[in-house]
Amino acid sequence: MSLPFDTLDALMPMHLQISRDGRLRHAGPTLRKLLNSSVGEGRHFADVIEVYRPKRAETLPMLLELAGRRLQTRLRCGRRVALKGLVMPDGAGGAIVNLSFGIGVVDGVRMHSLTSTDFAVTDLAIDMLYLVEAKSAAMEASRTLNRRLQGAMMVAEQRAFTDALTGLQNRRAMDEALKRLIRGGERFAVLHLDLDFFKQVNDTRGHAAGDRVLQAVARVMIDLTRKNDFVARVGGDEFVIILDGLTDRGRLAELADRLIERIEHPIPVDGDICRISASIGIAFNRPDAMPMETGAQLLERADEALYSAKRHGRAQHAFSDEDVVRELP
Repeated sequence: MSLPFDTLDALMPMHLQISRDGRLRHAGPTLRKLLNSSVGEGRHFADVIEVYRPKRAETLPMLLELAGRRLQTRLRCGRRVALKGLVMPDGAGGAIVNLSFGIGVVDGVRMHSLTSTDFAVTDLAIDMLYLVEAKSAAMEASRTLNRRLQGAMMVAEQRAFTDALTGLQNRRAMDEALKRLIRGGERFAVLHLDLDFFKQVNDTRGHAAGDRVLQAVARVMIDLTRKNDFVARVGGDEFVIILDGLTDRGRLAELADRLIERIEHPIPVDGDICRISASIGIAFNRPDAMPMETGAQLLERADEALYSAKRHGRAQHAFSDEDVVRELP
């Protein structure tokens, strides 16, 4: 005597019951979902599933010859899903074919919107689905954490290379930029800028006013330099500008004069006016020099030019003596 349909549906939600004439008697509820409910009783089993391994089986006798062996099948109705199967005689001249997704269960669940209720409670697919969901959740959590860590690292790195007051690059960033450009054999100019009369602002109006003046000077330098130029605050009122690829003395002199002229504009601070100026020393990187000059040596020459400008009255620029006597080609 064959088992009731509801018993088989609970034990094997993806089964087919085939009568002695090879026709479908019943299909489990999950299998009906895959078939889009398009299969009714009375159709021949070969119209519903294609058994192609270990060999083709298009009649019930051929199918029963494969009893107990692992089958590879495809659905002929609905989506042509590949399924694993096992066929056994039902004791009444017919057969029962139990089907499963095998390792393709995750794709099957996603494709057909299946849930845990579509599988037998003893089916290992349920545990596998829980593991897959847990793994997906863990991977998403890991990706989120990695994104946060990368963002935090970028922020930390940016802070490590940024002057907090002005938003310009800092001395550490300048050192790295000089190393990179010198190592690459690039021709560039370094402008070392020091503010004149800034100490009087701090002494008479306080450090808060001095900070506002430094921020205003930083905006001037950003306004007058190119987007890819390097601008850094390297000390209290000292700044360095690195101009990659610009070594024309005339253009550099013009830029230095414009910087000084703009910095000399009155700076309003809390209803008062602050007045400062600037002196600038200019030095060129010489990639053909032997031995190759270091960043510290280049800055030292720019610093010497800066103090030459100060000695000659401030509010002006000067080129490094070595660059004056040795023009770049």
